[in-house]
Amino acid sequence: MLVARSIALFLAAAVLEIGGAWLVWQGVREHRGWLRAGAGVLALGLYGFAATFQPDAHFGRVLAAYGGIFVAGSIAWGVLADGYRPDRFDIAGALICLTGMAVIMYAPRG
Repeated sequence: MLVARSIALFLAAAVLEIGGAWLVWQGVREHRGWLRAGAGVLALGLYGFAATFQPDAHFGRVLAAYGGIFVAGSIAWGVLADGYRPDRFDIAGALICLTGMAVIMYAPRG
């Protein structure tokens, strides 16, 4: 149950951080308005709270593991939101990152 909760929190964090950064990008770089950029800043702020709910008490471990989620999530976001087409190296890299994330976060520790 703790692993399922942890994964759900990582996914929520990814949506908040990647979505927030995308909204800022859209608002500023794509000239779609400061309201989008402001919503992005709010989402990025909420992302900062998501990690605090992880069951693991080690900040460094949680944020290091989240890095793998961020890499894979950013590629997925690009596919869904911008029509990005990842190549085999993007996919391989994302899978390597997710494997590293799983080792960091869920390896059995005594």
